[in-house]
Amino acid sequence: MITIIDYGAGNLFSVQNALNYLGVENRISSRAEDIISADKLILPGVGAFPDAMKMLDEAGLTDLIKEQAQLKPLMGICLGMQMLFDKSYEFGETEGLGLIPGTVELMHPADDLVIPHIGWNALEKNEPCALLDGVNEGDYVYFVHSFAAVTDSKNVAAYCDYGMKVPALVTSGKVYGCQFHPEKSGKTGLTILKNFCEI
Repeated sequence: MITIIDYGAGNLFSVQNALNYLGVENRISSRAEDIISADKLILPGVGAFPDAMKMLDEAGLTDLIKEQAQLKPLMGICLGMQMLFDKSYEFGETEGLGLIPGTVELMHPADDLVIPHIGWNALEKNEPCALLDGVNEGDYVYFVHSFAAVTDSKNVAAYCDYGMKVPALVTSGKVYGCQFHPEKSGKTGLTILKNFCEI
């Protein structure tokens, strides 16, 4: 059973639809017992980092997620991925979950590329990762973001190039994060989700 964590913000139903398509048992919930009893967790997110962390705190889920991430696989998606890091500088400085070392900072791409980064971009593999089984170098996934992770290369399973190297898939221990939306990334995204469900 995979629990998609509902804290009041996120692309919950598109993630659920993708899991349903894959035939994976899942539920959307904010209940502590559903998070504790799950085999794996997904933390979605859209919007601004400070608002999302505030909602997570107010829902009483911050410490629970930190605890459960030591025990079972957790995937953060888009803003949910950014929340896995130590802090973000979006609208000031806000502490994150601290599950992957690093920060989240405004992108500064070269070549006058526009921000936000919206659209399809190719994955460049960097470190071995079970989530990339069956994914080819150069396969495309879909992004919508203005901020990006700044972290050690050892934590980055794949980058994309958008006038800078953007960490696209990150991992540390049982924790994984996709800056892109796997649920909106066609066959490649579904492969990555399926791999997560099977680890």
